[in-house]
Amino acid sequence: QVQLVESGGGSVQAGGSLRLSCAASGYTDSRDCMGWFRQAPGKEREGVAAIDSDGSTSYVDSVKGRFTISKDNAKKALNLQMNSLKPEDTAMYYCAAGGSWLSFIASDYIYWGQGTQVTVSS
Repeated sequence: QVQLVESGGGSVQAGGSLRLSCAASGYTDSRDCMGWFRQAPGKEREGVAAIDSDGSTSYVDSVKGRFTISKDNAKKALNLQMNSLKPEDTAMYYCAAGGSWLSFIASDYIYWGQGTQVTVSS
């Protein structure tokens, strides 16, 4: 059974940094794409960053230059380094796996974590 568990969320002031991690268990297909999504109250789930098996990455425009996605295949971990955080980054952040391409469409991913809350105050 595949399980994704996110950690690293919290509350920070604008301009601060957080590092999110996602530990994957029971997930063995390193060929798939993995990604980070976020969902703010009253808004749709939004793709933030994605990475494929070759290490190619893609970012939504609003986080380019501030967020960095990385993957540790040996540890089966996915990370998201978030710098220069803004209040509009406040959301529940979700780890996703099982994607077939660098997609920001939620339905393109098979496995999901429960989420970790990120709150950025001004």
